Amino acid sequence: MSEFTLAKEELSPVIEWIKNNLKEGGVVILQGDLASGKTTLTQAFARYLGVEEAVTSPTFSLQQCYGNQLYHYDIYNHGFEHFIALGMLEELEKPGFHFIEWGDEALKNLLKSAQIPMVNVKIRKNLEEQRIYELSA
Repeated sequence: MSEFTLAKEELSPVIEWIKNNLKEGGVVILQGDLASGKTTLTQAFARYLGVEEAVTSPTFSLQQCYGNQLYHYDIYNHGFEHFIALGMLEELEKPGFHFIEWGDEALKNLLKSAQIPMVNVKIRKNLEEQRIYELSA
């Protein structure tokens, strides 16, 4: 496990860690409270990949696609079961990086059994309004 304490504008170490651990793409499970920085991290990764369009939270649409290399999901409103029932597991097999907000242990276990590469990012705020990023592969 790696840990970084950073301002939300200084995400390069987290982005590099993700890229180094998912060299050819995979799933990034994002966990954290509301407004902890899950979408902000996805936006920073999109800029790293050269995505020029606005990256927004897919809270109500479940999935946003940015080109053929970045996919962004939010399963908070619909839950894991709905995500699977819609056939979204097949989406995770596409080449690229798949950022999933509000992923849980059930999703992690499913990804492991399907042998889909993944990393986990837990985000917490501290008193100085920085974010603490706990990263595990």
